[in-house]
Amino acid sequence: MTVGIAVPLAPLSPAPQSSPPLSLPRWLLIAGLGSLLVRGWIALTLPITGDEAFFYWWGVYPDWGYYDHPPMVGWLIGAMRAVLGDTLWAIRLPVLLLPIALGGLLWRALAAVDRTRAAWAVLLFWLAPINWLNVLITTDTPLIFWSVASACSLLLADRRPRLDGRAWGLYALSGVLLGAAFLSKYFAVVLGFAYLVHFVLFRRDRFAAFALLLLCALPGPAINIAWNMDHCWSNIMFNLINRNAGEVFTWKKPATYVGMMVYLVSPVAAWLSWKHRADLGVAFKAHRLLGCLVVVPLLFFALLSVKKLIGLHWVMSFYPFGFAFIALGLPAHRLKACAVGLAVLTGLHVIAVAGISMTPMERWKSTPIYKGIVRSVKTDEMLKQVDAPGVVLMSNAYTAASTYGYAQRRYVPVFGRGNFHARQDDLLVDFSVYQGRTIRVILTHRPDLDDYRPYFDSVELLTYTQNQMEFYAVEGQGFNYEAYRTGVLADIHRRYYRIPAWLPLRACPFCERLCGTARCDLADAPASSDKPEPDER
Repeated sequence: MTVGIAVPLAPLSPAPQSSPPLSLPRWLLIAGLGSLLVRGWIALTLPITGDEAFFYWWGVYPDWGYYDHPPMVGWLIGAMRAVLGDTLWAIRLPVLLLPIALGGLLWRALAAVDRTRAAWAVLLFWLAPINWLNVLITTDTPLIFWSVASACSLLLADRRPRLDGRAWGLYALSGVLLGAAFLSKYFAVVLGFAYLVHFVLFRRDRFAAFALLLLCALPGPAINIAWNMDHCWSNIMFNLINRNAGEVFTWKKPATYVGMMVYLVSPVAAWLSWKHRADLGVAFKAHRLLGCLVVVPLLFFALLSVKKLIGLHWVMSFYPFGFAFIALGLPAHRLKACAVGLAVLTGLHVIAVAGISMTPMERWKSTPIYKGIVRSVKTDEMLKQVDAPGVVLMSNAYTAASTYGYAQRRYVPVFGRGNFHARQDDLLVDFSVYQGRTIRVILTHRPDLDDYRPYFDSVELLTYTQNQMEFYAVEGQGFNYEAYRTGVLADIHRRYYRIPAWLPLRACPFCERLCGTARCDLADAPASSDKPEPDER
C-alpha cells in the first residue's frame, strides 16, 4: 500500500527587504486602516439592501434553519441586535471587521512558513477591491470566516511534524469550524471536498486525523438534516432542485466565470500568475494543502459553470487562499507589481463609488434602476402614503417586502407566487389569519387587477408619487383565503414542494396549512402559467 509523504513546508526565498519606498508594515497599516475607514463610511451611508433586510428577519425570528440556507447569519444578526441594538450599523459590524479577522488568520497560518511572504499575502488580500467596498451582511459573511478559520487550523495541524496532542487538537478544531461553516452555507461542502482530495493524494498517513476532523464537523450537518426533516426539506429543495430547474449550457457561463476570476485577483496578478506558472507549480509541491484549497474549488466551480452562472459571492470563502498561494509562489521581486496592480484597481473602484455617492439621486432618473433607488432611499416617505389603519401591507416581491418590513419593524408578507428564492413566508405566514381583511399589495409596476380579483370581494388600484415616480398599490377588500389557497398556494406547492418520496419527512408547515398533512397530494390541482410574476425579487 502506498503511503503519501508530506512535503516539508520549506520557506521560499524571502521577498527583498530593500525595496523602498514600499515598506510592508507601513502599507499593511495603510491598507488595513484605510479599507476599514472606507467600509465604515459606506456602511453608514448606504441604505439597507433587499437581501440584508431579508436576512434581518432571520435575526428577528431565530431558528435552527431557514428556507434558503442554514441558520448562521440569522444567529449572527440576532446576536448583534441583542448586544448592540437594532440598528443597521450593528448588524453590519461583522462585515466591517471581517477582512481584519481574515488577515489575522492568514498571518497565523503562514507566518511559520515565511513571515515576509505571509505579510505579502495579507497585504494582497487587503488590497482587493471587495475588502474596501463590501459592507453587506449576508450568508457569505459567517461562511467566509468559519471556512478560513477551519482551513487555517488545518494548515497549522498539517505542518506539525508528528501527531502530538496539539496536532490532534488542531484537526478537531478544524472539524468544528468546518461544521460551523456548513451551518452558514452549503458551499462548505466544497471546502470539505478539498480536504478530502488533500488527504487522499498527499496525506494518507494521517487519515485517522481526517476521520477525527469529519467526526467533529458532523454536528453541523446533523442539525441541518434534523431541521430539514421538520421543514419540508426546504434547503435541499431550494439549493439542489428548484433553483437548478431549466439550467442549460451556454458559452457565456464559463466565459463569465473565467472573466470573474481574473477580475477578482486583478488582471496584473492573473497575468503574473500565468507568466510564472512554473513557480506556482513548485509552490504547489511545497504547499500541497494550500494548493488544494485553491485548485479544487477553482476546478469545481469551472465544472459547475458549464450549466450554472457562477455568482461572485460563491467563491468568496476560498478567495483569501488565492492571495496566499500567489504570495508564496510568485518570485519575490514580482510581489510589489502585484500589490501595485491591486492598489490601482481598488483605487479606481473607490473613486467610482465616491463619485456615485456625490451624484444627486435624480441623475439616475433615466435609468431602469431609479425606481429601486427611490424605494430604498425614500422607504419611510413611501410607506406613509400607502399605509392606513386597519390595512395589512404586503408586496409581491421579497426584496420590496423585506425593505418595507425593516423600515416599519413589522413583518410584511409577499402576496402571490413569488420566486424560488427567499420563500421564508411559506414557513412563517399563515394566510388564513387574513380572512376578510383589507390588504394593500405595494408594487413598482402597474398591475393587472384581474390577477387579484379572484381573491377579494373587491379590488381597487391606488397610485402615489414619490420623487416624481409613480408607484402602485392594489387594495383588496374582503380577502378570500379559500380562493387564495386553491389558486395560489396550491400552485406554489406544485412548483416548489414536490418533495421526493425517498426523503424522510416528519413535518412541513406549508403543506400542513395547505392540506393538513406533511405531504400534499394535489396532482389534480389546476396548473397555472409558469411565467414569472413581475417584481419577483
